[in-house]
Order: sequence, then structure tokens, then C-alpha cells
Amino acid sequence: MLCDLCHRNEARRHIYLFEHGRGRKTFHLCDPCADAKGPEDSRSDSNLDLLREVQERRHSRLAARVNRAVFSAPVFDIHTHLYDPAFGELLLWGIDDLLTYHYLVAEVFRYVDMSYEKFWQLTKAQQADLIWKKLFVEHSPVSEACRGVVTTLQSLGCDPKQKNLAAIRKSLSNWKLKNFISHCLSEAGVAKICMTNSPFDDLERPVWLRGFKRDARFVAALRIDPLLLAWNDTAPRLREWGYEVGSDLSPKTIREIQRFLRDWTRRIQAKYLMVSLTPQFAFPDAGACAQLIEKAVLPHCREFGLPFALMIGVRRAQNPGLQMAGDGMGRCDLSALANLCAQYPDNKFLVTVLARENQHELCVLARKFRNLHIFGCWWFTNVPYVVEEMTRMRIELLGLSVTPQHSDARILDQLIYKWQHSRRIIAEVLVEKYAALAESGWEATPAEIERDARELLGGGFERFCAQ
Repeated sequence: MLCDLCHRNEARRHIYLFEHGRGRKTFHLCDPCADAKGPEDSRSDSNLDLLREVQERRHSRLAARVNRAVFSAPVFDIHTHLYDPAFGELLLWGIDDLLTYHYLVAEVFRYVDMSYEKFWQLTKAQQADLIWKKLFVEHSPVSEACRGVVTTLQSLGCDPKQKNLAAIRKSLSNWKLKNFISHCLSEAGVAKICMTNSPFDDLERPVWLRGFKRDARFVAALRIDPLLLAWNDTAPRLREWGYEVGSDLSPKTIREIQRFLRDWTRRIQAKYLMVSLTPQFAFPDAGACAQLIEKAVLPHCREFGLPFALMIGVRRAQNPGLQMAGDGMGRCDLSALANLCAQYPDNKFLVTVLARENQHELCVLARKFRNLHIFGCWWFTNVPYVVEEMTRMRIELLGLSVTPQHSDARILDQLIYKWQHSRRIIAEVLVEKYAALAESGWEATPAEIERDARELLGGGFERFCAQ
């Protein structure tokens, strides 16, 4: 056993201290450290000082181990809006895309009286200029979205405090996309990225149909929102593509929908299927969405062994003038999810919910249904205060059987700050949990901590998908 103070020499002296209400505390010292404390250390107050010093050093060593494990573990970023570089301009990157991210668009309208129409008539560079001026020059960038830009620029070698956007643009202008992708993934510690891929997107679909050499770091997820949420509009498109569907959900139509899902699952090699749902989502239900999930999607997922990802709680176009920045959120009734998990135990469900008020109930549901895997702090919950709260609650209720975060990145550069910030919070929560565990008599080894970090940052997701 190593000395609790120097953690180098073999401990030969063992001191016991009884704390009222907390039982016996033991600390172990080598001869040099014990001698350095001097003879007065036999007094109880000196023993208390020694105990505090030992605890501080133990905590410091634990924090170093945990941070090393969490920051070195490779990430499988299981939900983003990024694209394989073969998709060209659909993959957003660079300072102007970073500044015109819809979080910052919504924030800038807190400070300007410009009409929405006038703002959208500006070029992207002009929008970025306005956002930089209002959120970074005239005000301190303290929001999480603004701080993320600062973290990213710092990581890319820019000094954001110079407040000179033209100089920042110039310093970043020499990057080539291929090198920039590798740099961002390396800085973020991300090994794999899961895209969000919709065959109903007129810009994306032709790329898949043409075929291209895949970048192995970019994994596909099949998004089917139009199929489930706008069936009457989607059915004619499927007919145009050669699928013999009717407006009603007849057995023949269901078979053709399943054929469509098989074709696209194979074409893109989907890791999972996914849909983003409103707070009003209900299951079972007589509506087209629930009927399609029950009769087409879930059988398809069982056939291919794929999870079905449900992202629940978004209110689309709450303020249409803000375009993408105008979506809102609402509290949902998770009985629909409970019904899905209970009625379809052979299906796997990946779930994240948008309302903070739903997080505890979601954790409790995951305790009841092993076919439910919780992931990420989505959208409006991806702010440090809520991320810390959710991560702590999930680990306390579910142990390590969750994926605490995904980046949800829409801009390649965002991978840097989203994972730097998230890893820091995950590490802080783990330090607290391991310290409490050690106080109860179980001290995690470095190998165990490294294993746990890998589990949280993608290993658990991979295991769930393989079940």
C-alpha cells in the first residue's frame, strides 16, 4: 500500500481517526511523511489537519485520474447534423457558419430591433458581422453558445479577445476541408460521428443515389420525420419513387413502406432509425404516426436489429420569423414511451427528451425497461447547469448504462467546444461519485475508471445497439 501523502513510498504507519457520525477513518503514511509531521501530531486537532491533507491529496489524485480517462476516451458522437465530406456544401464549417448558428441567431434578436425579413436578406457574412458585433463586442459572450465560439477560436489558435472578426477570418482562411475535419475530430477526441440522414431531403438524396466513397468516421442514421409526421404529403413522393403506396395504410401500403425502409437502411448502412416528435406524441393512437410506427417501423427495426431513436418534445416554428431558430419546446407525456417499451420488448429504443421537467421520469422508465437507452442533453438542455444536473441524476439512477451526451453539432467546428465542455462536466460528476464510493469503502482503480469513461462516451451505446 502506498503512502496517502506522497503516494510514492510504501506505507508503514496507520493512523485511525473516529469522526462523530461518520465512523472510523484510516490513513496510511510512509516513515518519511510520518516523521515530517513531527511529534505534536499525536494531538487530535493535528490528526484532523492530517486527515484533511490526506483527503485533499486523495481527491486531487482521483480528479487527475478521472480527467485523464474522460479526456482521452474516444467519443462516438451518436447524434449530429454533420455530413460526410462527400456531401459538399451540406457539411457546414468555418467562422461564418459558426457565428450564424441558429442558437446565436435567436440570441442576437434580444439586442436588435431589425425585422426578421431584413436580417434574412443579409448575406451570411453580414449576418455573422452583426452577431459578432452585438454578442462579442458590445456584450460579453457569457451564454453557452457564445462561450462555445470563444472556446473553439482559442483551440484553433485565434485570440477572440482581439475582437477583430476580419483578422479571425483571415487567420482561418488557409484551412482545407480534409485537414480541418481531421483537426476538429482530433481536438474533440471524436472517433466516429453519427449523421442525420433524410432520404426526403432533395439535396441529400441524390448524393446517396449516385453513390460515393464513404469516410469511415461518418456513420449514417435514417431520419424518417416526413414519413411519420406528414404521411399525406409523403405518400405521393413515395409513389414517384416507385413504391406502390396508397393514401390509406392498407397491408399493401405497409409492405411498400417497409420495402422503402429496407432499401434506404441498406443504401446508407443505417446505425439506427430516428424521428423528432412533438410533446403531443401519443401511442397507441389511431393517427397515421402511431400506426406507421406500429405496423411498419417497429417490424423493420426488429428485422434489421436496429434501435429506433425518439427525440421528443420539440414545438416546430413557435416563432416562424426566426426560421430554424424559431423552434420551441414543451413537456411531454411519457406514457407513450412506456407503452412502446412495454408492448415491444424486442425493439430497442434510443431516447432523449427536450423538457427538463421530463428528465427524472425518463430515468425511472429506463430503470423499468432494459430496451430503453437514454442519450444526450438535447438542444435547450445542453447548457452546463442542466447538463450537470441531468448527468448526475442519470448516473445516480442508472449507473453507467446511459450515453450522457451527444454534440448535436450542425457546424463541424462545434465538435471542439461541445465535447471540451461536456467532458469537463462528465469528469466533475464522476469525480464526485468515485469519491463518495471510496468513502464507502470501494476505491475505483485507474483501469476501472478508464473502462467506465469508454462506456459513457460511446461504448454503452455500441453495446446497446449490438444486443
